[in-house]
Amino acid sequence: MSKVITVIQYPPCSTCRAAVKSLKAKGFEVTARHIVEETPSAEELQKLLDLSGLDIKKLFNTSGEVYRELGLKDKLADMSHNDKLKLLASHGMLIKRPIATDGKRVTVGYKEEQYAEVWGSDETDA
Repeated sequence: MSKVITVIQYPPCSTCRAAVKSLKAKGFEVTARHIVEETPSAEELQKLLDLSGLDIKKLFNTSGEVYRELGLKDKLADMSHNDKLKLLASHGMLIKRPIATDGKRVTVGYKEEQYAEVWGSDETDA
């Protein structure tokens, strides 16, 4: 029986495609969600943060164009947690991607070592 993982991603992103490929190779069924067309709400982002244990700064796509255009590097320090959540929820391209979750665990970004550790495999490791 395969487990379902939701991946909030930007389809043209090669890192997102690699993450989906990795999860499928581990035996997961992947439900893909377009990060711009279905941007997570502030409430959903807070739930993802709570599950991940990450600091909100880790949710920002700091290498993205929108982040630079808005000059967020200098502004984030003075913003409240709720304002940061609202800002992320207002523009999908500000969110670091991909975000993978099964409702209990969350990973932000993609590194194969992290995926192996968190998602392991549905198959019995040989």
